[in-house]
Amino acid sequence: MRINWHEDFILFLTSIVRPKVYVELGLYQCALFNRVIPFAETLIGVDLNGEAGQHMQMTPKTRFFHGTTQAFAQELAARPMQIDMLFIDADHSREAVLQDFYDFFPYVSPHGLILLHDSHPGNAEMMDPTLCGTAYQAIDELSRRTDAYEMVTIPISPGLTICRKRRQQLSWQEI
Repeated sequence: MRINWHEDFILFLTSIVRPKVYVELGLYQCALFNRVIPFAETLIGVDLNGEAGQHMQMTPKTRFFHGTTQAFAQELAARPMQIDMLFIDADHSREAVLQDFYDFFPYVSPHGLILLHDSHPGNAEMMDPTLCGTAYQAIDELSRRTDAYEMVTIPISPGLTICRKRRQQLSWQEI
């Protein structure tokens, strides 16, 4: 299995879900972000590294936020928007993944999806901070508190966890 199998999976998911707003935290070279453009109405990519923005296909639908995920969360607090699909793939530490999840969760639409990468490292070497880090520990912790969401991890290294924000099982019953 390729290490970046998650990109094809997420692309397929976005082609079905067709999110109005797609936000990606941690872009690297925008390989996935650019592929998602045809399937979302508005796309925002966030990265601390300004070079990441140079790889983004700039269209009227896309926006690059150069800064930390926390700085973008502060912007959302000032100008809220509903996020239909959020991909968390910035800092892979347990603490950062938890902070990103909790910072952005209020802005995720009912039945919106949160995708978390690097959640199932295949071996001890994959737990290196430059690879999966301790993101899997955040998933373990988040999985224990599921009154407002449900989660499943695809157990293929490096792992992808899918979270659906919900209070009701059926989206059409959500008020």
